[in-house]
Amino acid sequence: MDFDLDEHQREIAGLAADVLRRESEPDAAWRALADTGLLALALPPELGGDGLGVLEVAVLLTEVGRAAAALPALPVLALGVLPVEHLGGPDQRAALLPDVAAGGALLTAALHEPSGPFTTRPATTATAEAGIWRLTGVKTAVPYAAEARRVLVPATMPGGTGVFLVDPAGEGVTPTATWTSTGNPEYTLRLDGAPVTETDLLDSREPGQALAVLHRYALAGVAALGDGALAGALALTTSHLGSREQFGRPLATFQAVAQQVADVYIASRTVHLAALTAAWRLASGLDPDADLDVAAYWLTEEAPRALAACHHLHGGIGVDADYPLHRYSALVKDLARAAGGAATRLDRLGDLVAGGA
Repeated sequence: MDFDLDEHQREIAGLAADVLRRESEPDAAWRALADTGLLALALPPELGGDGLGVLEVAVLLTEVGRAAAALPALPVLALGVLPVEHLGGPDQRAALLPDVAAGGALLTAALHEPSGPFTTRPATTATAEAGIWRLTGVKTAVPYAAEARRVLVPATMPGGTGVFLVDPAGEGVTPTATWTSTGNPEYTLRLDGAPVTETDLLDSREPGQALAVLHRYALAGVAALGDGALAGALALTTSHLGSREQFGRPLATFQAVAQQVADVYIASRTVHLAALTAAWRLASGLDPDADLDVAAYWLTEEAPRALAACHHLHGGIGVDADYPLHRYSALVKDLARAAGGAATRLDRLGDLVAGGA
């Protein structure tokens, strides 16, 4: 298999990297990504987009991670645009996606519940009442919930699960800010009979399909962003080791240092291959679940350890708040949590293996 990026994907990566080098302020960088059309990659042509998919979005997310940019790219693109494009009807797509692509609105999703990361059986319920649905439950670790125009909320309903488009400022919805390592906005979302209409329900042709689609795009996005973050931390570390001298020699020439940075390189390349494989299978219409769990497991298990090594190899400067390495380690910590943690991902892999045995 050839996993090299094609010409168009390389152009996306190059353009994103150039934008993120030029614009250091998050608001300006987000506006620049919108102005260059990068937020419209997955929109259909009739809505002014390029009609591309998860692989191209993954390329963009990798560059955002490589820059450790404090942007809402993961929730907007992987948790919002891709599932709405896949599951939404024409009216839903037209109402939400153009404003998102223009940088004027945000989307996100509520993937987790208390003690239930990436839950497939939501405790949150949707009950039919007088022609509307009422959602009741608690969602945790919802990125940019209060800032979003809509939150994709999975809920258990008669006959299975559904994914609803919920207004975070609407009746019966209470977002409460919670802490993150990066400082990016995140919330616990409490739903107390929040009313939504049938037009706010994303299409699900088969029972559980909408939730599975949402989870797959979310994991692919987390893996791609984490791939970039680990690669960016490795580049920062190798640059430091090549320029910093001790006893008249660059640090990179010391055998113990070379061995440690080699371990980080191996972790980075493994995460990259796993993330790209998973995104490729998802884009190709193949069953991506095992590959997504492998990518998420390697990210959650290996990336935090690799970032700890990067900090160690930097010495004292590695814990300086004015030095950029902390942005990478904070991002990796939040991504590992967003993926549900290594134990959760390993359990999911075990379930897949047991189910196929």
